[in-house]
Amino acid sequence: MSTAELGLPVDVPSTALFTDRYELTMLQAALRSGAAQRRSVFEAFTRRLPEGRRYGVVAGTGRVLDAVENFRFDAPVLDFLRREHVVDDQTLEWLAGYRFTGDIWGYPEGEVYFPGSPILRVEGSFAEAVVLETVVLSILNHDSAIAAAASRMAVAAGGRPLVEMGARRTHELAAVAASRAAYVGGFRTSSNLAAGFRYGIPTVGTSAHAFTLLHDTERDAFTAQVDSLGRGTTLLVDTYDVATAVKAAVDIAGPELGAVRIDSGDLLLLAHRVRQQLDDLGAKNTKIVVTSDLDEYAIASLAAAPVDSYGVGTSLVTGSGHPTCSMVYKLVAREADDGSLVPVAKKSMGGKTSVGGRKWAARRVDEDGVASAEVVGSGPVPDDLAGRRLLVPLVRGGEIVGREPLEAARLRHIEARAGLPLSATQLSRGEPVLPTEIL
Repeated sequence: MSTAELGLPVDVPSTALFTDRYELTMLQAALRSGAAQRRSVFEAFTRRLPEGRRYGVVAGTGRVLDAVENFRFDAPVLDFLRREHVVDDQTLEWLAGYRFTGDIWGYPEGEVYFPGSPILRVEGSFAEAVVLETVVLSILNHDSAIAAAASRMAVAAGGRPLVEMGARRTHELAAVAASRAAYVGGFRTSSNLAAGFRYGIPTVGTSAHAFTLLHDTERDAFTAQVDSLGRGTTLLVDTYDVATAVKAAVDIAGPELGAVRIDSGDLLLLAHRVRQQLDDLGAKNTKIVVTSDLDEYAIASLAAAPVDSYGVGTSLVTGSGHPTCSMVYKLVAREADDGSLVPVAKKSMGGKTSVGGRKWAARRVDEDGVASAEVVGSGPVPDDLAGRRLLVPLVRGGEIVGREPLEAARLRHIEARAGLPLSATQLSRGEPVLPTEIL
């Protein structure tokens, strides 16, 4: 199903220059040596999870498919490469006709992963696969980091709604991708209209402190907002004195007031006081929204507070301290002279070794259906794991076959996380909740 068929107004420009120069210089040398057309297998994986994290979350797969589909070297791009003497004329001619014609398999978006999991497997000629390295990694590393942070926050929230509101804390284009990844990880809405436009993510938002400060009095501001947006709106009550603002809010909107938002101060104490005040004023159904530099730990600390939803910005869009997943894109197999695939792997000191071979992955479960191990292998798949393989086809013969609605990835993550041992949801530092077995 194409993006257009899904009804999503996604317009992705050419991604051809989301590329490191050495990918094109390798291509030039491989074209000259004759090795460029060798069938090759690249895999994206991480050797370790961010310190203390118990699982990772695959996000960005849909964006990777868009990037592969739009990896085209048009005339202005080719002129730039020629002008800067990046590659020779033979390579420019080859790039002018570039279309990925290989196969891509990967963990479906929203699935969890662990060290060594072959999150994405790209198969094709060396030439057409090697140039995708940077764009694939930039998407997967960023989006998966945001989704992992979002997942932890969703666990901490215990079912209470989460609002993504971090656009002003990151690059304007990264903000849209972050909103998408946060939605996969468990957030329900976003303040970012571009994310709503591109990906159909529900958007929310009412007013900031500037709106209150614009008016002569707080009551004037509340009256203007209620008159315009209705009694179900959310009023921001911490510009001056919270108790005074809550009383004014209910006076103006009545018990039908939708919600109040608290954006500063001792959120735990204020939430209890505001809830009591709202109840005393007859606004028992008015909800309390809290914001103010929240992360998963702050959200967890408010578990016993009468908070109805959380808005999260800075911590979310920076991966809550881990803005990347350290994924790499490595050649693991190449065509031999006889046409067979032979495993290849870097041998290195310092923990940068990798395992060669075209891999499959499966998740072993115990007698209760709870995941017990991530199993990765390059030989035959054991019979007991044949029905639990994780990689799915995403691109076949250059054609996108793995597109799906974003909601499918979101629901998949809920299911995948629920299948992990209970310790996966602990916020304290720990080792990966599943061991990775290499067969």
